[in-house]
Amino acid sequence: MMAVLTGLCLIVVAPACGERGRPSPAPPSASTETPTAGDHDLTLNHNGQERTYLLHAPPGYDPGRSPALVIALHFYPGSATGVQELAGLDAKADKDNVLVAYPDGEGGGFNGLVCCGSADDVGFLTALTDHLVQTWHADPNRVFLTGISNGGDMSFRAAVESTGKFAAIGVVSGGYSGKLTTAESYVPKSPVSVITFIGGQDRQASTFQTGMETWQQRLSCRPSPKPSGVPGVTHTVASCADGSEVSVYTLPEMGHSWPGATTGSLAASSAGLSATDLMWEFFAAHPRKGA
Repeated sequence: MMAVLTGLCLIVVAPACGERGRPSPAPPSASTETPTAGDHDLTLNHNGQERTYLLHAPPGYDPGRSPALVIALHFYPGSATGVQELAGLDAKADKDNVLVAYPDGEGGGFNGLVCCGSADDVGFLTALTDHLVQTWHADPNRVFLTGISNGGDMSFRAAVESTGKFAAIGVVSGGYSGKLTTAESYVPKSPVSVITFIGGQDRQASTFQTGMETWQQRLSCRPSPKPSGVPGVTHTVASCADGSEVSVYTLPEMGHSWPGATTGSLAASSAGLSATDLMWEFFAAHPRKGA
């Protein structure tokens, strides 16, 4: 059954270190922030710094309808415009009336689990979420985070450390690894569902697979195989003790890419499935537990 992501706001996450990025966007305008449909270059003051982000509000944006929010995070080195081009989330948002936010990492990256930088990006993403809920009237029970590579790593970190903010995360070519994850207690304190896409030709494939096994073991998840609909692609789904769900797609012929993307340096148009479509359906089916 296909879920409809009506009113979902998309949060954009930056990919992991080591990819080719795109030039930083022009400085945002100094105009007053007004919640209206369209594309907005905005800033948010966090820890005394002006952090920049792009916000896409669909043509049907109506603050009274409390739209869902998706935050999308870019790869390293990269920028908001890079993941906006790659993921194709705006078209989905326009159809289902969802907000999508694309934050810029400091110095082209986010302080994820294995790199990049030392900024308080967990605090920034938390503050950004609160701002978009308060000012743009996003539904706090339908806030989702996605990212590729460094942005995917950052999604896992935020899922663990931003307790109660994100209902689910969508991780593409990113993983749960690094020094922070060695502690058994380093898991979400409230349910956060996960959908992830791993390329078998990615040099980090084994790290990503091990990370998902560790995540599921710690949360007492029980994965079982499910049809992927694509020859050669494996898919497992696990229900976890805290009420969350984990969905893992492994694409043996894909590298460090976004499956189904048709533009951008990390596009994998011939992957046989669309990570954007699948995570969109997953997000729609997984609002915050108890909401």
